[in-house]
Order: sequence, then structure tokens, then C-alpha cells
Amino acid sequence: MKSETLAALQEARTKRQAVTLATRLGDGAEGLVYRDSVKGDLAGDAAIVSAARGAMEVGRSETVEIGGQKVFLNVYVPPPRLIIVGAVHIAQSLAPMATMLEFDVTVVDPRGAWATANRFPGVKVIKDWADEAFQEMGLDVSTAVVTLTHDPKLDDPALESALKSDVFYIGALGSRRTHAKRKERLAEVGITDEMFARIHGPVGLNIGAKSPAEIAVSILGQIIEVRARRLEALAAPKAAAA
Repeated sequence: MKSETLAALQEARTKRQAVTLATRLGDGAEGLVYRDSVKGDLAGDAAIVSAARGAMEVGRSETVEIGGQKVFLNVYVPPPRLIIVGAVHIAQSLAPMATMLEFDVTVVDPRGAWATANRFPGVKVIKDWADEAFQEMGLDVSTAVVTLTHDPKLDDPALESALKSDVFYIGALGSRRTHAKRKERLAEVGITDEMFARIHGPVGLNIGAKSPAEIAVSILGQIIEVRARRLEALAAPKAAAA
């Protein structure tokens, strides 16, 4: 691997950028294929670029044959990330559970009395409004967003930002009545019915959860299910073609 290729991969990891390193095994030619750009020797090979992006979406490295030559597609995707809006009791259970499953967890809440390291040991805590934090962090297809505050001033801007991004999961705590009122408020800022339908609300699987820990289990279970179904859907066309 070329030194500049290694440096670019390290930069992609830091920035949470998905990238596929395509290597033509016959001559060692390399190309770095991102979602919206390509660098390296193989930048002009449309078939390799297409295959590299397909592998990136599925998140699976593999060796393929293109134009009579074998190409190794080494996929680097950011780990799944969970952003929890609201440093509440449910979040105190959800954050460590998600961390155990290798999610990159961040808790966002501007309320300093709630958003503390003591309440969330080992978890990144951002004391800021969610929409502002999202701009700094960036939202991507490997990210899940859950709002838990029950406060429209905190939850609504977070949901609006998430709905305008390509995060794979959006969940919002609250009853059906609360969710209906939430829909009315978000409609006033331009969120369409189709966009709003992406929100899982009331959040979590229907397992009869009552306690904060049980609700956290239901939320995390739903996130895992949605992520798995998405990956299956992405892999299906490729499997059918094979």
C-alpha cells in the first residue's frame, strides 16, 4: 500500500468517511473510491468505481472479477454511531448498552446539570443544542438519532436536522398523541408527511417495556433491526445478480 493511500485512509477514519480501497491484483494499481469522489490509479475505470461503491453500501470487502482481471475491494466504513438527544435516565441505560454493541455513542444535551461525565462515564457528552452539534459532527448513513427529552425546544430541531440527512434510523420518545402534535410542529418548518414517516415514534419495539432500562432495550433492538434490514436490502440486488 502506498504511503499516500495509508494517509488518506487514516484521514477518512478520522472524518467518518466511508471509502473503498480498490486494488487490481495483476499490477497492484490502487484507487480510493469515496461516495462522491475517486482518487488514484483506478479513478478512470467506471466499472471498478461502481463495484467499489456497491461494496461500500453493503459494507463487505471482497474480490471481484472486472474486465477479466481480479480486483480486491477493501471496504472501510465508519462504525455505527448512536446520537442520543437528552441526557435522561433512559439515556443512562441506552448509552452503555449501545457501547457494548460497538456503537460510537454520543449524548447531546445543552443542560449542564444533566449532561455530565459522572452520569455518562466513558461516553462522549456534548453540552450543546442538537442541531448545532449535528452541524459540527456531521450526520451520515451509519448514524442513528434518538430524541428522549420530551421537550419540543430540544427534540424538534434535532429531528428536523436528522430528517434532512441520510441517517439510517430516527426515533423519538413520546406517546401517539405527542407524536401527532410533533408532526404538526414539524410540518410548519417544511417537514413533509413522507419525511416524517421516517421517525419511529413511539420509539422502540413493542415489548411492553416500562422501566428506563427496558425502554432502552426496546430502542436498541429496533435500531439493530432497522440496520439489519437496510443491509439486507442493499445486499439483495447484488445476490440476485450473482
